[in-house]
Amino acid sequence: MSLSKMNQRKSKCYCGRLQGYDVCCGSVHKDITQALVAEDLMRSRYTAFVLANGDYLMKSHHSSTRPIKEKKSIVKWAKSVKWIKLEVLHTSKGLASDEEGTVEFKAFYFENGTLEVIHENSAFVKENGHWVYLGEN
Repeated sequence: MSLSKMNQRKSKCYCGRLQGYDVCCGSVHKDITQALVAEDLMRSRYTAFVLANGDYLMKSHHSSTRPIKEKKSIVKWAKSVKWIKLEVLHTSKGLASDEEGTVEFKAFYFENGTLEVIHENSAFVKENGHWVYLGEN
């Protein structure tokens, strides 16, 4: 195992949680049903942006709003910025027993040397029994 892989397992996840990537967002990337609450899915999507994982970004997007035609440009943009951190500000519903929920967050990144922030109140719903991103609320 490479040193970077070992460090990735020991350090906190890209989403900011204290668990390593493999047991946090990595487990959701491998099996989307591991996102037990809407916030888990939102964090896994942030991490997918950090890793420019376009396949997961499409899979975790609701089928009715999935931007398949923009996948390549989304991945290109995600690779072009330096992701800094995620702050979860507020959640409403989105628990394992719910069918919908919202997560308000700020995602910080550097683009062309300037600190930028995405501030969004995201809507999540269950589709085929697991959480997916519906869009900005």
